[in-house]
Amino acid sequence: MTQEESTAQDQNPNNSQETFISHLIELRSRLLKSVTAILVVCLILFIYPGASRMYDFLAAPMLAALPTGAHMIATGVITPFMVPIKVTLMAAFVIALPIVLYQAWAFVAPGLYKHEKRLALPLIVSSTVLFLLGMAFCYFVVFRMVFHVIASYAPQSITPAPDIEAYLSFVMTMFLAFGVTFEVPVLVVLLVKTGVVTVAKLKSIRGYIIVGAFITAAVVTPPDVLSQFMLAFPLCLLFELGLLAASFVSKPRPAEEPADEVTTTDPPADH
Repeated sequence: MTQEESTAQDQNPNNSQETFISHLIELRSRLLKSVTAILVVCLILFIYPGASRMYDFLAAPMLAALPTGAHMIATGVITPFMVPIKVTLMAAFVIALPIVLYQAWAFVAPGLYKHEKRLALPLIVSSTVLFLLGMAFCYFVVFRMVFHVIASYAPQSITPAPDIEAYLSFVMTMFLAFGVTFEVPVLVVLLVKTGVVTVAKLKSIRGYIIVGAFITAAVVTPPDVLSQFMLAFPLCLLFELGLLAASFVSKPRPAEEPADEVTTTDPPADH
């Protein structure tokens, strides 16, 4: 810290507090914009009468695994009303995800260097695509295999009739788990690009990452080996993909001034 900066800070003791408050105001603004985008999309989906059909689409893998003539049930009084609302909110979040990611990026962008800001558009697009790919993999691959395996072990004397609210909770948890899991390449690239860790260091702890992947899969998936393996295996592959992508963006660059900082030169002092 220069003498001039130290003097300025002594003259303005509330600068740090004002800066903290300004960051909180900016964070509130970004959160409000994200929530507004989700609510607007949700309102549009409500106006378009398709919420019940969206749940039918979500329930298709489970219904395909049930015995002929079996149906899902609702045990709660308001469950048939609340479940379509939750499905609509989930769909609205997925549709508004690019806006949410942009608002998150816009909040941290002022503290980044110019070459780091150039990653904004690629990261937002790749994060959205990877999250959707994770959900699609979960729906079209994991659900269809896991539900059939579970149904095959059900005793003949039992007629499965899953509750729709419990099923929706399970689906949302799995979608979130696989969506976040597929963001691993983006996380690896960010960690390497910002200098938090190097590609060589990540390669040296590959064994711990693999163990952590299986532990994570055991925590967030149902207690069956198939679903745990189907989350842990893509997680390991995506980690390797992230290492490959990070190796192309980890080239050293000359130091740059943050874009939002203005460097001034003090005039020579008069003698």
